[in-house]
Amino acid sequence: MSNQTKIDIPQYSLLKIMVVWAMAALPMAVLAWIVTPIVAKMLQGPNAFTEALLICLTIGLIWQFVVVLLFVRREQGNLKWHTLRKALWLNKPISPKTGKANNKIWWLLVPLVIAFAAIQLIPVIAHPASRDLGMFIESDAAREFFKHAWGWYGLTWLLLIFNTVLGEELLFRGLLLPRMNKVFGNKDWLANGVLFGLYHLHTPWVIPSVLIDTFIISYPVKRYRSAWIGIIVHSAQSIFIGLIILALVI
Repeated sequence: MSNQTKIDIPQYSLLKIMVVWAMAALPMAVLAWIVTPIVAKMLQGPNAFTEALLICLTIGLIWQFVVVLLFVRREQGNLKWHTLRKALWLNKPISPKTGKANNKIWWLLVPLVIAFAAIQLIPVIAHPASRDLGMFIESDAAREFFKHAWGWYGLTWLLLIFNTVLGEELLFRGLLLPRMNKVFGNKDWLANGVLFGLYHLHTPWVIPSVLIDTFIISYPVKRYRSAWIGIIVHSAQSIFIGLIILALVI
């Protein structure tokens, strides 16, 4: 396939949009609230629940990547990089004025990352501390858990990569957002952000802040037709968490 070959991005019906949403949200909810406690009982040690949660959420995020590949393969007929890049908006930001890629738009990432970080400081709804990996990382138990634990550190990075690169962002901003215009028109980015917020059934206490993130991630991704914007902004959080855990490991 030539790099000049045009890729047609189909528009989904409301039913199909909700099916994709359910294929992402429901497995994560089941894994977090039903499977995790079961797995925790099979494990040993004071951090059995955390270990089970890490394993289950990672599986759920990897499944989202599989869902993306399944849908792209079905609609495009192949999974070549050129096809994936076009079908999932994995391209440079495109100027809405000229319709051409513009590297200057990358500078928008600076204020977007700062704004995204600021939103994470907003207090969240009260929730079980045992289910919040962020709170766990700040605890004394985490220092003991991650000390020289390169295996768990590797699994955590796997979770982070599939969370902000190959899982959530790729599915919601790469697969869904470009295919929601027929149903939602010029408010497709807003609908996408709402769906992404409601997807967090596995961590419902973050839904309010995630809805605010809509204006920082979904809108710029739509305006500049580049899923990389969402991936990079969201991944800034993953890098920060990864570095904190690395300090605990060493």
